[in-house]
Amino acid sequence: MSTLTHDGSLDATPTGVEAAARARLSAGLAFAVVSAISFGMSGALARGLVETGWSPGAMTLTRVGLAAVALTPFGVASLRGRWAVLRRNLGLLLAYGAIAVAGAQFCYFSAVQHMQVGPAILIEFTAPAAVVLYLWLRRGQRPGRMTLAGAALAAVGLVLVLDLISGADLSVPGVLWALGAMVGCATYFIISADEDNGLPPLALAWGGLVAGTLVLGVLGVSGVLPLRASTVTPSYAGTQVSWWVPLVVLGLFTAALAYVAGIAAGRRLGSRLASFVALLEVVASVCWAWLLLDELPTTVQLMGGLLILAGVVAVKLGEKSVAAR
Repeated sequence: MSTLTHDGSLDATPTGVEAAARARLSAGLAFAVVSAISFGMSGALARGLVETGWSPGAMTLTRVGLAAVALTPFGVASLRGRWAVLRRNLGLLLAYGAIAVAGAQFCYFSAVQHMQVGPAILIEFTAPAAVVLYLWLRRGQRPGRMTLAGAALAAVGLVLVLDLISGADLSVPGVLWALGAMVGCATYFIISADEDNGLPPLALAWGGLVAGTLVLGVLGVSGVLPLRASTVTPSYAGTQVSWWVPLVVLGLFTAALAYVAGIAAGRRLGSRLASFVALLEVVASVCWAWLLLDELPTTVQLMGGLLILAGVVAVKLGEKSVAAR
């Protein structure tokens, strides 16, 4: 059975390595913040491209493909000639690329076609609750009361984000796409935190991006995935930019950098804590949407977002009480 870093109890940390554990935690949190800020920009950039005629499939393929090319020399170097490790994990890389990379991003970009960036990312980031449930059912890591309280807060927050109380009109396709992105996001956290596969973080990020590019390419060539591109000039924050600028930023900043930093964070924090800390991406997404698109969720939706983010604190407090069945 594979193990996920720091998803078990932290009480048994030997005194002699407490300083190293604190340094590992600090580095993990720093990587998580970088990943959240960079990932968070993708929704606002994608929304601008959607309005000029780009399809979610074309944006996702371009973004993932550019990131795969950019990380190729670094991913190959990180393997240090251990190609057997790569061959042994081909199935894992295919699943990671298809679900956690291509699937999550395609669903998210499809969601922002039908709804604002803020609510879409808030729905996607109910993923930490799915991670907790998976670790409980699959690995017997029963969550503590504080962890369950965090999940409950996230559930209440989701109700407010969807504005169900006031009876507001919902974009059903948008919500369904966002929930699909949530499944991909949860898969990303679980696989990224698994150190037993022997893949260095750079190799996992690169391999997943290559696999995601191949999956999207096959679907696009076969006609299953619509690929529509445009050279119309998009506008952000009232300023028009060349059509290729947001694509380059999507590939290098919101994908290549974001995936490497996210995997590095997951290896140091564990899938449970990393998934909740990554809720900072919600804050980043809302801020980027406000700055670049002048989009801002309603007051009720913002209150729901704060409740979802409160799960970060609850899970952190409950991290030490996790008990393996």
